[in-house]
Amino acid sequence: MSTDYILETQHLTKEFRGFTAVDGVNLKIVRGSIHALIGPNGAGKTTVFNLLTKFLPVTAGRIIYNGRDITAEKPAQIARRGVIRSFQISAVFPHLTVMENVRVALQRKLGTSFHFWKSDASLTHLNDRAMQLLDEVDLTRFADIETVALPYGRKRALEIATTLAVDPELMLLDEPTQGMGHEDVGRVVELIRKVSANRSVLMVEHNMSVVANLCDTITVLARGAVLAEGPYAEVSKNPQVLEAYVGSSEMEIV
Repeated sequence: MSTDYILETQHLTKEFRGFTAVDGVNLKIVRGSIHALIGPNGAGKTTVFNLLTKFLPVTAGRIIYNGRDITAEKPAQIARRGVIRSFQISAVFPHLTVMENVRVALQRKLGTSFHFWKSDASLTHLNDRAMQLLDEVDLTRFADIETVALPYGRKRALEIATTLAVDPELMLLDEPTQGMGHEDVGRVVELIRKVSANRSVLMVEHNMSVVANLCDTITVLARGAVLAEGPYAEVSKNPQVLEAYVGSSEMEIV
């Protein structure tokens, strides 16, 4: 029986005025798995994310999602298909409460996210679901706190809650533990493990202990091309991968 892939790229390529940022990348994301995209700075990881979510147009190659070619689709179409992305910089509304942030995301799914003139009372039917999502990410006790007052790690957890609000089938997480202390990293790792139970995850991550602890498959990029792929135990011993990381400012891969 063939492996069930939720997302595939075929010779995915992105050029910027003669510079090849992504060079013929072939990815296969197994449905229900956590897949990491790693590599030194400038390897093309975020560019791949931008291509998958159509923030950038593809120069060449194809993107296949659930067996359908989505290469030419717009970002909104990709999101409606259930591919939802987080960013390196936390993207929440700082002066809304924690629950209000989740409620805005729930409104987006209903197509009313820009109806800011609606009274608060008219949105109370979303409160129960918002609180359920906050419970999933251990933020229930912060529900009525203005988001600007949250510690950084909790803001990242809130961002995951708002991502879950639109019921993604595939979550793209860009540096989910960036800038966190050890305690927050551990909390977010367990959170990702929990929320991935019924969905697939593709993540860019520099913290190799996170990758080793969390991910089923790792794809290593270098200079825009795939250098190696496999489980952490295999990739971390690959001489080409070790060479690619030598002299970089990032955490050692072993």
